[in-house]
Amino acid sequence: MSASDERGVQPRLAAVCLVHAVVDEGRSLADAMPAQEAELGGADRALARELAYGSLRWHGRLAALADTLLARPLKRRDRILKSALEVGLYQLLETRIPPHAAVSATVAVARALDRPWAARVLNGCLRRFQREGERLLRQLDRDPAVASSMPGWLNATIAADWPLEQTDIRRASLARPPMTLRVNRRQGDRADYLQALIHAGFTARPVAGLADALTLDRPVAVGELPGFDNGRVSVQDAAAQFAAKLLAVSPGARVLDACAAPGGKAAHLLECEPEQRLLALDVDGERLDRVGETLERLGLQAALCIGNAAEPGAWWDGEPFTHILVDAPCSGTGVIRRHPDIKWLRRGDDIPRLATGQMRLLRALWPLLAAGGRLVYATCSILRAENEAVAAAFAAETPGAVPVAPGLPVGRSTGVGHQILPGERGMDGFYYACFDKR
Repeated sequence: MSASDERGVQPRLAAVCLVHAVVDEGRSLADAMPAQEAELGGADRALARELAYGSLRWHGRLAALADTLLARPLKRRDRILKSALEVGLYQLLETRIPPHAAVSATVAVARALDRPWAARVLNGCLRRFQREGERLLRQLDRDPAVASSMPGWLNATIAADWPLEQTDIRRASLARPPMTLRVNRRQGDRADYLQALIHAGFTARPVAGLADALTLDRPVAVGELPGFDNGRVSVQDAAAQFAAKLLAVSPGARVLDACAAPGGKAAHLLECEPEQRLLALDVDGERLDRVGETLERLGLQAALCIGNAAEPGAWWDGEPFTHILVDAPCSGTGVIRRHPDIKWLRRGDDIPRLATGQMRLLRALWPLLAAGGRLVYATCSILRAENEAVAAAFAAETPGAVPVAPGLPVGRSTGVGHQILPGERGMDGFYYACFDKR
């Protein structure tokens, strides 16, 4: 192995450990990543993320392929070696890494894991794939769950919810997501910032229907964005930027962002209307700290409160809100392309539990809304059980809750609400329902 291949072991080892943490230990990437990235430099960190995220995007297909290539199942204590094989296969299938470097450095991961005997196993599997890969994949891809790299329950739910759109949804969920920006209109408009990007050597396109949104032609590190540290711009998917538009906050409004972390929507609300009183609420104190950091970077101010939105008696002061945003905890199935660990961490029986929690939030927060006020219910889910079913049931049981069609320029009306599916105009999957209080 060359010296450069030796240096390539550490990012691959980190990627293998991240895939193993998600698939075999049930941990999220966000939870596992800090420890794995602590000793990596910038380029190695970027490679580790590319390999981990990519391998998890394609985990279903890669796992089926790994099972075919392995002569016998691995013992439970050696399951991490299957993750190593998947990371190696991902490099051969989906990256431009030279095959010899991908194979050599991945094989070296076995030694880094204190399993030198497995180097021969990984090498044999990867070499066999190089010889027989096309034939093996043709056989495996006959199974739609393998080809789409989705767990069976999610594949079936998407097919039932979106029979005409299911192929596009699966394809979009496997794609690398675009990087979309939100220009802070308090520091200049989108046209000015576009010129700043061009001057810095970047190209981007305005997003139709959103005054503050620009999508970069290629992702960059946030530190490279002109004025990022000074609050001139933020990273936020275009679909999420519709929340501020739909809430339509006016000067003097008293606003509740009920599940505020990590703070992107709260910040956008304040950028759109600085003369409001915004309470950013979240049940997680550490995540609420991130909201504070986001607002500080952007030069914005809001009241921050730790509290459970479903239990307002513990934090509400009794003064009604004129606007409430309920960006509810959900399955996250609309943002799988950004967070591929979601599809391997979620289970089918999570969905009824999440829907129950979403309805509980709406029921608890509705009495806090002033007459004439507006509540916007949002999720980054594409599952009807969390979206239209919840919103329609809430409308049916709640006197005075008047559904207002969001009328967005992308996606489709679903009855009470509006659904954007992953990949539509480059956006994440998102659902919105608006209710005015009579």
